[in-house]
Amino acid sequence: MLEKIDSLKAAIETLSAANKEEVEALRIKYLSKKGEISLLFNDFRTVPNEQKKEIGQKLNELKNLATEKINSLRETVEEKQSDSNNLDLTRTASPLRLGKRHPISLVREEIISIFSRLGFTIAEGPEVEDDWHVFSSLNFAADHPARDMQDTFFIQRNPDVLLRTHTSSVQSRVMTSTEPPIRIICPGRVYRNEAISARAHCFFHQVEALYIDKNVSFADLKQTLLYFAREMFGKDTEIRLRPSYFPFTEPSAEMDISCHICGGKGCAFCKHTGWVEILGCGMVDPNVLDACGIDSKKYSGYALGMGIERITNLKYRVKDLRMFSENDVRFLDEFEAVH
Repeated sequence: MLEKIDSLKAAIETLSAANKEEVEALRIKYLSKKGEISLLFNDFRTVPNEQKKEIGQKLNELKNLATEKINSLRETVEEKQSDSNNLDLTRTASPLRLGKRHPISLVREEIISIFSRLGFTIAEGPEVEDDWHVFSSLNFAADHPARDMQDTFFIQRNPDVLLRTHTSSVQSRVMTSTEPPIRIICPGRVYRNEAISARAHCFFHQVEALYIDKNVSFADLKQTLLYFAREMFGKDTEIRLRPSYFPFTEPSAEMDISCHICGGKGCAFCKHTGWVEILGCGMVDPNVLDACGIDSKKYSGYALGMGIERITNLKYRVKDLRMFSENDVRFLDEFEAVH
């Protein structure tokens, strides 16, 4: 019997289990009424009296060893089961780096925030547009160069369906569906058939603003432009308006700001003029108002538009426009502190 006890002791010390079912099977095998240890206790009656003390002591030690081993296995299995229940299987196997806001998004939100403080609301429209909303409603003549295939992406060679070349199409949609007063800002992506280089791209981002009401004047436009320039580039910023031409505004102007790098003294960035162009603007042409169903004798308004990439370049001096669309994390990491 001593050999059987020593054999079972060695076997019990090496026991292992992967789940609760295996632990229960081991308990039944060794500790149940018909288990191997219980059978040894049944055979204990046949042991000579002079050996009962020694064998009885070893049987008790064997039973205690088996009980402690099986209880230990049960606790280990239950702990593993608890950990697996708390495991989030949807998590990635390796940690992910936190992303950064894109500089275009940062500047876009800043522009929207400035105009929202003036009461402008956001208006959006489709990027795939028709000729009327992009050109005809905005006083573009049939032979205007902007309609040329070299400047515009047309869809399946259909002259009436195209990728919008400016977000002014959103303005025309709002004017045809909304009664004045209208005070909107139109951010969005636009497309033009241009060669991609450090200074140009076939797609870019614009923000345009439109205000239509009774007795809106050029003075209102100028004050809005001055407020925007100083909120965006600093309180000491000055503006300059130069006469220009746009089909949908009359009179029209280009707006320059005093160079915020040299303070207007002249540097390489402003080409030693002290001024940097940032946007175009003007009073909405009466033909545009009439085409969109607004009485031009009763209402007037102004419009302005700027490229977000242009404003971003002025704020952060990014020399190559292509960097905005390449998603190079080394470039994006430079804007981490701007968030």
